[in-house]
This record gives sequence, structure tokens and C-alpha cells, in this order.
Amino acid sequence: MLRLVADENFNGAVVRGLLRAAPDLDIVTIQDVGLTGSADPDVLDWAASNGRVLLTHDVRTMPDFVRARLDAGLPMPGVIEVASTLPIGPAVAEVLLVAQCSDEGEWANQIDRLPL
Repeated sequence: MLRLVADENFNGAVVRGLLRAAPDLDIVTIQDVGLTGSADPDVLDWAASNGRVLLTHDVRTMPDFVRARLDAGLPMPGVIEVASTLPIGPAVAEVLLVAQCSDEGEWANQIDRLPL
């Protein structure tokens, strides 16, 4: 199962829904780890250092930082962009499906978007 981190602006209702649906899911938020207000590259560094796939709604700036990180040859466990327009229930179901059906390392150096 994937280890996840939700970025600062990720919908908290989705995170709560994930934990209700799968209490054993290994997910933290950027706020939980003391990185509130941190720049995207710092969030990606933390995710990489801690082996966590990043959940984000940020489709404007995050992909550029991911590409820059990959171009620099830096490791990245992966980024999953969840459409901010996706209702909470389907967002929970999609993220849970990915988290439970993926192996650690499967999303490495990738950025993908939900819904699938």
C-alpha cells in the first residue's frame, strides 16, 4: 500500500473520508508534518525524503516543479493530481483504489491525474 502525503491545499474532507474508509491508510498532511506555507519544491523534497506519494489539487504549478525535479535527477515517489472538481465520494474512492492496489515504488518519478 502506498504511503501518502496530502499537500497544504488538498481537500481535508477527502483526507477524512480516506481515513474513515481505511483507518490503516498511511496518510499525513503537510500541516501534520510542520510544513504549512512551504514552497512546492520543499514539499516535494519532504515527500521524497519520506517515501510518500504526494496528493495535490495543484495542476497549475506543481507539474512544473515535478518536471524540474525529475530533470535534475532527483528522486520522487510520485505525485497524484486529484481534480478539485471531483466530488468527495468519488475522490475518496479513486485515491483509495490507487493507494490499496499500488505497490511502493510503482508511482516513482511519475505524475498522474485522477479520475483515472
